[in-house]
Amino acid sequence: MTRAAYGTWPSPIDAELVATASTRYGNLRSGGGALYWLEARPLERGRSALVRHDQDGRKELTPAPFDVRSRVYEYGGGAFCVGETELYFVNSADQNIHAVPFAAAAAAPATPRAITHSPPDERFGDLVWDGSAVLAVRERHGAEPSAGAARERAAREGATARTKEPVHDLVRVDVASGEVRVLHSGHDFYAAPTPAAHGRLAFLAWDHPNMPWDGTQLLVADYVYGRAHNATVVAGGAAESIAQPAWCGERLLFVSDAGGYWNLHAYDQSGVYPVLAEEAEHAGPAWQLGDSHYVVISARHAVVRRVRHGVQSLAVVDLERGLASPLHDDCSSYSALAHTANGVAFLAGAPDRPSRVVELGLRDRNLGVIDGPTSAPVPADVVSAPETITFPSGRGEAHAFFYPPRNGSRQGLAGELPPLVVTTHGGPTSSASADLSWRVQFYTSRGWAVADVNYRGSTGYGRAYREQLNGAWGVADVEDCAACVRHLAAEGRVDANRAAIRGGSAGGYTTLAALAFTDVFRVGASHYGVGDLAALDRDTHKFESRYVGTLTGGGDAIDQRSPLRHAARLNCPVIFLQGADDKVVPPSQAEAMRDALAAKGIAVEHLLFQGEGHGFRQAKNIRRAVEAEHAFFGRVLGIASGEDAA
Repeated sequence: MTRAAYGTWPSPIDAELVATASTRYGNLRSGGGALYWLEARPLERGRSALVRHDQDGRKELTPAPFDVRSRVYEYGGGAFCVGETELYFVNSADQNIHAVPFAAAAAAPATPRAITHSPPDERFGDLVWDGSAVLAVRERHGAEPSAGAARERAAREGATARTKEPVHDLVRVDVASGEVRVLHSGHDFYAAPTPAAHGRLAFLAWDHPNMPWDGTQLLVADYVYGRAHNATVVAGGAAESIAQPAWCGERLLFVSDAGGYWNLHAYDQSGVYPVLAEEAEHAGPAWQLGDSHYVVISARHAVVRRVRHGVQSLAVVDLERGLASPLHDDCSSYSALAHTANGVAFLAGAPDRPSRVVELGLRDRNLGVIDGPTSAPVPADVVSAPETITFPSGRGEAHAFFYPPRNGSRQGLAGELPPLVVTTHGGPTSSASADLSWRVQFYTSRGWAVADVNYRGSTGYGRAYREQLNGAWGVADVEDCAACVRHLAAEGRVDANRAAIRGGSAGGYTTLAALAFTDVFRVGASHYGVGDLAALDRDTHKFESRYVGTLTGGGDAIDQRSPLRHAARLNCPVIFLQGADDKVVPPSQAEAMRDALAAKGIAVEHLLFQGEGHGFRQAKNIRRAVEAEHAFFGRVLGIASGEDAA
């Protein structure tokens, strides 16, 4: 093994591999003896294709240029559902619902037919089949809320109510005529329409200023002849988050954090009660519609994903006795659970290989790969495994996944410590994952250390930890990132004088705030990040339009914690990477920060990617972003990059 300076090691993991090596799966569903999922394809300009898998193998259902993607709440989700003989999906270009028959899978994909013919300012998401029609959340831009809804909003928010926001409601779409019928309206947001065979309909609703992880209501209505009547709130409220209702016979299951953690609950004739109360999370933050964190497998049992201290596993829950039995814990993540004839299918993450579509047999406990690679496309001794670390910060503690440098052909110079990249996840109500990230491995295989921080406010640790960021955004998260560097440096694992920080979206804000308000980092990369909180509060979309106030506490704190307002304190070089079509964090944010730093004579780089929104989907842009960030870090820190291995 050859000794070489950290950060200069040659690596087989190049930007091309980061951009294209892993298929991005999403929205796994089952029906009619088959599995269906979405594949996001960077080499096809980020297009998401709908794929079917059954006993005859794998078949694609949606030809190019169809792109299966909902833009409800901007983040979308629930973009397709499985009907009796057809699949129904939302096409990204027009946001209308289209249909494609299962029979199309026998040969080349058939051309989907349009079900709805709505105007461009109307969107659909969270699609569900009710046995004869599609239920969905509808979003209408430029529409006026009903008089009753307007009065309710004014009563809740007074003079602060924003009347130009899009209007959301719950609708039923007739797949033969395309008729759209309103099932429920009046709330700011809707999610999870869940019909039952016995003529009832459950769904979620919430209102400003809440996000769905702050407080939601679970409603149940009579649902007959395609109409909903007598909707009644059965659980939830302004300070209780409800997720994923699912019928199990006459009993309604759902996840609630009323006890401090998102735990499985039930509602029946006896009322509402916890099925399994434990210090573990059975759901996650609803950034996208249609998430499946658990699945009913019989009248008495369900399989749930458990997250305990940020670590995931599967368990079988006895719904009658309220007991959980461990089922599987060899994966780093479990998502999009679906019931199959043999057991449970899900999207499986791993720290040493890309995500896959798998099926776990409930009788034999065998894990079979349905789609995806069985190993990483690089030698195993190049992949760095994450270590779960907890460290003191503020008056408590914070968490991170730490990746030490690793390369089978290189080791660092004697007496040298590696440079560190701190990664800040988006959200900020989200979490870092131990799943294989080629972007992380791009750095570790070159001799960098990486710390992916689950700062206060992250999910997977209970509501109390999540709420520690409320009123403290730009303070607690920044403090935790800085504390992580100090902790690793004190343990002799990294060079604190060569610490970089990077993040996207809300993580981009934490990155910029850490550069402005601490002296820990030497360089940063903001991917579509927030520099001006006041502008974000004013310009962002409806879903997050009150989020900044909750996270900062509002008032003067919005200006006090905006990096742009404190550009005089920001003396570190920064690279900004921004999508031109971003509606969540507009391009003006990065431009204002770039201009402020350039005016001070600080090294700054700004890359604007045409055709990209909030997050990069096209391979060429991902590749360029990876290369530009790495080169910028190297120039600032004086690290000469080694040549990639052939």
